[in-house]
Amino acid sequence: MSSPLDIKLRQVFTDEVVNKRLSRIQQLDRVPKFISEYAVKELAGDSEDQTATNNLTDFVRQYYPEPKDKDRVLYEITTKNEYTLFDEFKVRVDARDGSTKVEIPSLGIRDAMIMPNVLTANKDLLETGMWGTAKLKYQRAMLENEMAQTPILMSEFTPLQYGEINIEDYKSRREQFSLEEWIDVLIQTLGLNPAAYTTRTKLLYITRLIPLVENNINMMELGPRATGKSFLYKNISWHIRLYSGGQVSPAVLFYHGTFKTLGDLGVRDLVVFDEVSRIDFKNPDEVIGKFKDYMESGEFERGLLKRSRSNCSLVFQGNIDIDGALPAEDFSAVMPDCLNDPAFVDRIHGMIPGWEMPKIRQSEVHLCNGYGLITDYFCEVLHELRKESFSYNVSRRISLRAEKDEITIRDQKAIQRISSGIMKLLSPHDSNDSEALEVAARIAVEYRQRIHDWLCILGPGEFHPKRILFEIKAV
Repeated sequence: MSSPLDIKLRQVFTDEVVNKRLSRIQQLDRVPKFISEYAVKELAGDSEDQTATNNLTDFVRQYYPEPKDKDRVLYEITTKNEYTLFDEFKVRVDARDGSTKVEIPSLGIRDAMIMPNVLTANKDLLETGMWGTAKLKYQRAMLENEMAQTPILMSEFTPLQYGEINIEDYKSRREQFSLEEWIDVLIQTLGLNPAAYTTRTKLLYITRLIPLVENNINMMELGPRATGKSFLYKNISWHIRLYSGGQVSPAVLFYHGTFKTLGDLGVRDLVVFDEVSRIDFKNPDEVIGKFKDYMESGEFERGLLKRSRSNCSLVFQGNIDIDGALPAEDFSAVMPDCLNDPAFVDRIHGMIPGWEMPKIRQSEVHLCNGYGLITDYFCEVLHELRKESFSYNVSRRISLRAEKDEITIRDQKAIQRISSGIMKLLSPHDSNDSEALEVAARIAVEYRQRIHDWLCILGPGEFHPKRILFEIKAV
């Protein structure tokens, strides 16, 4: 039976909600939530009967092959001359001859062809790439050309992403919920059951979204496994690039000199470093130096690339074996040696206390069994909110001071950006909402305080203990 919040949510956001329980069908686990929920909405609606389930599983089985099916799909393309495939496609331009080359990840192909009219209609294929359904045709005649690309042509493409988002419409609908109700709406949208969490832990989960609505913010979260850290970022948005351990080069981050293409910092909303202790930065001196510059200024340069501006935010995540409060907030053991630098840590705006997050253990208890905003819709809302600026009202309304020391410019900038991000999430329709602003300021000060306390351990000669305080000014 639907809860009062579910009923209200379906009335206010008629076409933008989905049954979150349906998206947990096992066969949908291989695709991100922003894709599986689109399929649920299109193929199943609200139905949970066997026919709806079969439609969903058939969709994934037919259009999104597993890695082991790669050769089977290629065989069908070459023998039937046509195949419809669902994937995250990306188009690159070869500057040497102006040719366009399509990347098809599930088939391991990097140089397929594309019809000009298809590319003209879907320019985002040239940027971060797009999820969608493509009709692929085998061009047998191209085999006679020794210089030809892979003779597979994308002749049609249907993106699975939401079109233009009316952010003012979203704000007006948000206004119909109380703050408490809206917090639960966001939690359900993230796939969680609000009844299983305290107000505190709900807010902690929601703050993971700050880097998706706020430009150039640098956050860190350390906590135990199974609290949903990496799961959220893998499933919430296609504007994210997540590195999970392994080697990361300056080329993929900043600029690739051979391909003459911007790296992930130049084209993504957010870059996440998961299991940060296992990240191996190729040429760390170059990467960390550029990182510190970028985290401060939002600009970077590399090789032939002159100074380039980006709004991409950064998140650093790590696992710690602890449950509950930390005895001392020294996180150095979790970080690679190259990042245990006070100058680097000071550029991190806030630390999310992941050790307070409960582990997601029982699906029937911790996961949402009701309705939430469709993830691909919500993803685009978050992307559009990056264009909004709440900084003026935040700086005007939040007064900062410190006991035993002074507030630095970095403290001030960090608290303003975190507060601005929280306000966009909780009160996008009213940046002057005092109730939401009080919540935002309290969390922002806490997150920045944690970074300062860590700096006092890393650099006791430069950083001294202080307590950051705030006050909300009247309008």
